[in-house]
Amino acid sequence: MVRFFGKATGKVDDKGRVVFPAIFRDAMVRGGAEDLTLVVKKNVQQCCLDLFAYEEWVRRSDLVLEGLDPELNTEDADFWTKYNDGVFTLVPDGKLGRLNIPSELLESAGITKEVVFGGVGYKLQIWASGTREASLLSDEKFKQTASRLSSKK
Repeated sequence: MVRFFGKATGKVDDKGRVVFPAIFRDAMVRGGAEDLTLVVKKNVQQCCLDLFAYEEWVRRSDLVLEGLDPELNTEDADFWTKYNDGVFTLVPDGKLGRLNIPSELLESAGITKEVVFGGVGYKLQIWASGTREASLLSDEKFKQTASRLSSKK
């Protein structure tokens, strides 16, 4: 199982390509995803992109689909269509390990030249440089949430 932790920075070239950081390529190999097939999509809740190892994307999207009936329920069908809109499969090129991220996704996340990859365990988030830190919880809110979560045990 692939797990992503830490962060790395990168630059987007004029063709929308960004080098997939070695630290995360290594994590995929350690996690058993040697073919390095990835899935990228717009994050549902934040202004960034989500990057999954292919197997994790399948697992997570199957979990979402389990709660839906897109064949018989119009709202479920509309949600499922929107959820899968703009989902792309990527494989880093063999030469430099670059990812060719579609321009519509880069634009949706406000990414122009510099990016930050942030590992959140089961996926990576790709942010426009400077926006990731602004979106993180404050230290105080983090402590409050940690306290609330620890009281549930």
